[in-house]
Amino acid sequence: MPELPEVQAHAERLTEQFRGAVLTRFVPFNFTALKTAVPAPQDAYGRPLDQVGRRGKYLLLQFDDLTFAVHLMQGGRLLVDPKQSAKPRNGQARFVFADGPALLLTEAGTERKAGVWCMRTEDVAAGGPPLDRMGPEALEFTADSLAAAFAADNMRLHGFLRDQHHIAGLGRMLANEVCHRAKLSPFAMTGKLGGEGAAAVVTAIQAAVDDGLAYERTRTDMSSSADRPGRVHGRVGEACPECGDTIRSVSYTGYTVAYCPTCQTGGKLLADNTTSKFLK
Repeated sequence: MPELPEVQAHAERLTEQFRGAVLTRFVPFNFTALKTAVPAPQDAYGRPLDQVGRRGKYLLLQFDDLTFAVHLMQGGRLLVDPKQSAKPRNGQARFVFADGPALLLTEAGTERKAGVWCMRTEDVAAGGPPLDRMGPEALEFTADSLAAAFAADNMRLHGFLRDQHHIAGLGRMLANEVCHRAKLSPFAMTGKLGGEGAAAVVTAIQAAVDDGLAYERTRTDMSSSADRPGRVHGRVGEACPECGDTIRSVSYTGYTVAYCPTCQTGGKLLADNTTSKFLK
């Protein structure tokens, strides 16, 4: 799933290419693509695109007082669409402009969870649906504010970092990378990390996001997970770039927690199933 660096860099590219383009139509290709009925997409017709912003993992296409919030989910992409074919492959919805190419929301697979929400722009800043259940942006945390958030909800660090209710914009890859950079076990309990642990996590978040953005801004399209450079994510079985130990993993349905035993767990291996005793 695209995370903060991928979504932010894509928003910047789309703003550069489409700012000022006048929307003429919004075309959903199936009934699951448009998630809201009020306000209506037609309210933005005839208006130029002001910018493409981001909140968490949402792309925000702003047309004056109406904003389209687009969530790509696992297999979605918002692509420049010069051909505008009648039946685009994996097409979910299309933004058609008066001149130039369209924007096509696609989603690979069969889940069809990617979608578009129409919002009043004033509700974006106020945190209206679907943005209302999101925590602060990942880069907004200070050591003190993250320590308070950790103390308020004692859970495994990796799960906390992935939970958009707690912290917006991070996902499975960045959770792996942040834990490694902070030299903390992914199963460390947040309630025990204190101010020192929170400070290490804040520093790690900033560094991991900065590296991700630097890479994404070299591209002309959004990367796939396999393309993204990382220290531990996608490198299970390889040598840790910090200490040379073998990168290990704990596998779950749909994702993998990657870590370095030497850097993060005092040399101990984490159990690979939920019925075993985890390292805390």
